[in-house]
Amino acid sequence: MLSARSLFQEIVVDDDAFQLFCSIAASGESQGGWENGRIAALVPAAMRELGPKIVRHGADEDKHGRIFNALLRKRGLEPVPVPPETDYTMLLERRGIGLAHDKLRREEPLTERDIVVYLAHSRVTEQRAADQMEMLVRCFGDHPELGNAIRMISDDEDNHLAYCHEELLRLAREGHGRTIQRVLRESALTEIGIYRDVSLAVMRHMGRLLGWPAPKAALLAAGIRGMYAYERFSGWHRMVDLRMPERRDALGGVATAAPGFA
Repeated sequence: MLSARSLFQEIVVDDDAFQLFCSIAASGESQGGWENGRIAALVPAAMRELGPKIVRHGADEDKHGRIFNALLRKRGLEPVPVPPETDYTMLLERRGIGLAHDKLRREEPLTERDIVVYLAHSRVTEQRAADQMEMLVRCFGDHPELGNAIRMISDDEDNHLAYCHEELLRLAREGHGRTIQRVLRESALTEIGIYRDVSLAVMRHMGRLLGWPAPKAALLAAGIRGMYAYERFSGWHRMVDLRMPERRDALGGVATAAPGFA
């Protein structure tokens, strides 16, 4: 019987598949770190109080990238190039999810609307990240090699999601509600399609590395498409609702360390 645990177990025990998995994860986290670092540097004066939280967010993402690379080193492996069709963050940026990189490379301050859009995009992508890490904690939270790293990253992703909820609710009260709801909806509907395409691409690469028979690969692809159909019909709503989180001021203070990893 196929399950998330059995599939990830196959990936974890195979060096080539594990190498690709960690390389994809590290690349995405490192790109997120760069993006947040640039946004923090360009945050408009009227929103300067958000700067330290955005810095913290970027530092966490950088840390996650280092953690995945450290997991590779512990196996005696090096990162490998990320196939473009599996590059979730790059594909999001190409579809307009997140602030354009050419804008972030300039030295011009961002606008207040840019920051509202950034937080709305982040609320969607951080939901995906938090859900994925929660699943990995269920599968491998007690794994001797991966457990500690996965739990640390999962806790950070929960903080990032809480921060997005709290700041967007504050900005909605300040008059940005219509923009927030529009951007949330557009982002969620775009993200679920990209996530489907990236998932299918990753499964194709893993199937080749692990020698999956055609029926197994077809069943996994059908499952991914079925999840997309559910999300397209109604599941996307969970990615756009806003509620005050239990974790308040989740990104206050400095980024936490990752002893033994980064």
